[in-house]
Amino acid sequence: MTTAVVVGSGPNGLAAATVLARAGVDVTVVEAADQLGGGARSVESPLAGLVQDHCAAVHPMAPGSAFFHTLDLQAMGVRWAYAPIDAGHPLDRGEPGILRTSVAETAAGLGRDGARWEAAFGPSSRAFDRLSGVIMSPMLRVPRHPLLLARMGLVAGPPPALVGKLFREERARALFMGVAAHALQPLTLPLVTGIGAGIIIAGHAVGWPVVEGGTGRFTDALVAMLRGMGVKFETGTLVTRLHELPPRDITILDVHPRAAASILAEQQPQGARRAYRSFKPGPAAFKVDFAVDGGIPWRDPELAHAGTVHAGGTAEEIIATEKQVAAGQMPERPFVLVGQQAAADPSRANGSIHPIYAYAHVPNGYTGDATEAIIAQIERFAPGFRERIVALSARTPAESETENPNFIGGDILTGAKSPLQFLLGPRLSAQPYDTGVSGVYLCSAATPPGPGIHGMGGFNAANRALSVLARGSRTPLETVTA
Repeated sequence: MTTAVVVGSGPNGLAAATVLARAGVDVTVVEAADQLGGGARSVESPLAGLVQDHCAAVHPMAPGSAFFHTLDLQAMGVRWAYAPIDAGHPLDRGEPGILRTSVAETAAGLGRDGARWEAAFGPSSRAFDRLSGVIMSPMLRVPRHPLLLARMGLVAGPPPALVGKLFREERARALFMGVAAHALQPLTLPLVTGIGAGIIIAGHAVGWPVVEGGTGRFTDALVAMLRGMGVKFETGTLVTRLHELPPRDITILDVHPRAAASILAEQQPQGARRAYRSFKPGPAAFKVDFAVDGGIPWRDPELAHAGTVHAGGTAEEIIATEKQVAAGQMPERPFVLVGQQAAADPSRANGSIHPIYAYAHVPNGYTGDATEAIIAQIERFAPGFRERIVALSARTPAESETENPNFIGGDILTGAKSPLQFLLGPRLSAQPYDTGVSGVYLCSAATPPGPGIHGMGGFNAANRALSVLARGSRTPLETVTA
């Protein structure tokens, strides 16, 4: 019987295990931590009775992924929950930018820029069922829908700072730039828009859902399904070299490229090993979980209904702060992403006490305390927020790396999403999941299509492994096509 070991139990590792198990492979998942799921799990709240997400919280890229299309979420007991507003962007003066699932409703709220927003994102969002398979696959290949990809590239290719000039009003510019800032990169670089454009387009197609009951509920359901399929799990087991693993036909690594280079050691070709070791981390996230009585008192009450709020100020301010962070400087007013998951899923609250998820973009390895900066930035747009805080707990970049070694220096995206690293992954190759070692594949968020619980890195890597194995085997193995 064909055997496989998956190292790492993040969303991509579990997706890889699913594909392999369905193909009849005997799969073992090995996890260094005591808890499965990587960043896709729920954590202890600063106050009892609240549900908080550890890292992955809002999932616009998941419902449209080929991997999720293979899952019967209803049978697994997993439900998506949607806030009335996907994302909001407050300003010191003027109306906030409001992102809704409907392109038409979003455009209607952007005044003179409505038609331009529709032209930029409407066609791609309406074709997302065909486009998703293209953007969630490796880029160094002939795309199945080149015209659709070219249309998206008109927005995704140029730097966000340039694309933002399409819009004449600050609310539209800031709304766009706030989503573009999810890349955690200087917003003056080309291709950096790809992450933000992808999120906006996916959101207009499927929304920005959360998992009802917490992201950990999805991981728990997927693990339960895999156990039912015979997949075995080992936790608290750190893998440092390939020889520590039992004999197997396939090895899938859901780890950072630097960790993969260490595991593979001299077995990996020198060029690939050099590329893996030099894979650069990006800026970090300093996260604070809040318990807030009555929720956040936004100056604009409509923002209380937004699942995500970007507290970053004007487009020009966001461009400046992201540049500082990338240069290793801590801004006085950092970009802060605020998660109000209870707006979509009221079960996460405890009476009037709401769980609030917030993180600031900070330099990689930042050793300071950004808690006060986060509170001040939210208070800037929601006077009285400080007085409503009942409890809080902070997680520094160093603590993030300790909990999850893929998050080097607090980089929750598993590597800088600079133009080349975002487009190619760890090295220049038409097969970005191949490590250069026979039978061993990389599937972490460092590989295309990047971070998120969409599972496509693992889905693609496992199918690659099955196709290679099948070519050298008399026993056919079924692969799942995207």
